[in-house]
Amino acid sequence: MAYKRIQIVLHWVVFVLIAWQFIGHEPIRDAFDLWMKEGVFAPSIMVVGHVVGGMLVLVLALWRLGLRRKHGVPPLPEEEGPLGRALAHLTHGALYALMLLMPVSGAVAWFGSSESAAYAHGLLRFGMLGFVALHVVGALYHQFVLKDNLMARMKRTR
Repeated sequence: MAYKRIQIVLHWVVFVLIAWQFIGHEPIRDAFDLWMKEGVFAPSIMVVGHVVGGMLVLVLALWRLGLRRKHGVPPLPEEEGPLGRALAHLTHGALYALMLLMPVSGAVAWFGSSESAAYAHGLLRFGMLGFVALHVVGALYHQFVLKDNLMARMKRTR
């Protein structure tokens, strides 16, 4: 079993959008602080890009979850041990949760002028960084240490 082409495309599109979110973090944080402290709304292309990008991550994550439910995912390599399986499931579950929670908390912060939602959003950012790093390290470990060609599943475009 392999990932469907649309699953692969969405994986990489969401990856790029999440990377964009981290690039656009400073401008939106500054714009939010200015709004909260001085009541001045100062949108920029980076701010709008962050808001739109976040909403796209949410929509595409929901789409990905639907595709995952409909088509499933390729099984982990048979030689994967229980700890590796648990880490893989934890990492993917956390990433999906963060792809849903971060845009929601960001939207509540931005559109609801909620400092507590902004604070939660900022904390979730560190979780996203950590789990993205764990995901990448796991993929590289499979590719270069275990040499089980696991990463090929995300490159196929059948």
